Amino acid sequence: MPRKKEWREGEMILTFHLNQIIDRETPTMQEWLAVEPPVFNAVEQHIFDNTYQKGLKKMQYWTEENLKMQFISPVLELGMLLNSDNFVSFFDKALTGEYEGYKLSVKTDFVIGSGLLDYMKTPLFHFQEYKPQLNPTGDPMAQLLEAFLIGQAQNKNDKPIYGCEIIGGRWRFVTMEGKSYCISKPYDCIVRKDLLQIIAILRKFKDILETRLLD
Repeated sequence: MPRKKEWREGEMILTFHLNQIIDRETPTMQEWLAVEPPVFNAVEQHIFDNTYQKGLKKMQYWTEENLKMQFISPVLELGMLLNSDNFVSFFDKALTGEYEGYKLSVKTDFVIGSGLLDYMKTPLFHFQEYKPQLNPTGDPMAQLLEAFLIGQAQNKNDKPIYGCEIIGGRWRFVTMEGKSYCISKPYDCIVRKDLLQIIAILRKFKDILETRLLD
């Protein structure tokens, strides 16, 4: 069985003629990041405080799996992205597709899309996370772009695709429209103010998803 190709971000830009936007925010990114701090109920506040303290004390020692289960999962729960009657979400979902004659394949750490039960029709949000630093055998931004291109090929529409890249405690949000992808400033999830912003941004995506992206 042939080994899966491991793309690098620069290689994907050159191969697929992509346009990286990192020095400014597109209107789509501006709208997504324009959020106020979330308002929690008592249960949510307890989950937030507990998750934040665990991350502050233990994040540098966690494996990728511990990071996912003990920190990212509760953050996604607070972001209201794990359970809904309107969309489906999966961890460790394999995606395959063809884009401009290239066969692409990637395992996204978390993906949201339209669908029902265990069936996903159109992928709309992708999530790549690594711990603790860049993996020399895997470029998370390239994998995120690969998932985006697969999503474009499957969705067959002009709607933007949203995502997030995590390396250690650094979160960067990403949008893709056509061949242009915009990368947000980094958010440090072990800074309390930044973590609140991360959760607010995830909640904003849920609103965008349900009002504009779902069929």
